[in-house]
Amino acid sequence: MDLSIMIPELLKALPLTLAITFTAMIAGFLLALIATTFRVRRIPVLSQLADLYVSYARSVPVVLQLFVAFYGLPLVVALFEVEDFVSPNVAAIVGLSLYHGGYLSEVLRPAYLAVERGQHDAADSLGYTFLQKILRVVGPQAVHIALPGYGNSIIYLIHNVALVMYIGAADVMATAHLVMERDYNQYQFETYLVLAVIYSLLCLVAWIVVRFFETRNAKFAPNTAPAKATMMASV
Repeated sequence: MDLSIMIPELLKALPLTLAITFTAMIAGFLLALIATTFRVRRIPVLSQLADLYVSYARSVPVVLQLFVAFYGLPLVVALFEVEDFVSPNVAAIVGLSLYHGGYLSEVLRPAYLAVERGQHDAADSLGYTFLQKILRVVGPQAVHIALPGYGNSIIYLIHNVALVMYIGAADVMATAHLVMERDYNQYQFETYLVLAVIYSLLCLVAWIVVRFFETRNAKFAPNTAPAKATMMASV
């Protein structure tokens, strides 16, 4: 197979892969923030629902979550008598967002709880609201603690995007299978090798970005965080 023909075909499907990844990453992060807030504040009923959601996201295989979204969303839409707009791409985004949000909540919650209790007390004594405490005192320290786990969650998300082909989304993996079928499955090794390079590069970029933020946020490391957070709280 001529790589000059195969690679452009795979790259044409890359924007869809990236769109699903970034959308699920943002939506999952927002879901994780909401679920983590409910869980750390122990809001009645809501915290139990958040625990149930996180348990579902972490215990059910991702490919099964995609099938649940693909076959379940049309049923939900039908209840509201809305025209069916569910496509494989929409189902892929919903399924991966739910997975990513639940997984990420188990990164954010321990990071929040790992911040020294005295920092919480100092912020409370200054009359900070929960949001002010998060933004000014606890948040920066928790972010530093959570960044390595967050980087792992992004890499896992990139890996799991390859599963959307099973519900009909025409991502890079699905395109690769179409290319191989067109050539009577004669070039599996070359095709999968190119795919491995593409996914490796995506994960490498994600790792570099996370490392950049880890370096910038190093001032909030546990060994220096208390003094800095106290200084921030007194501003």
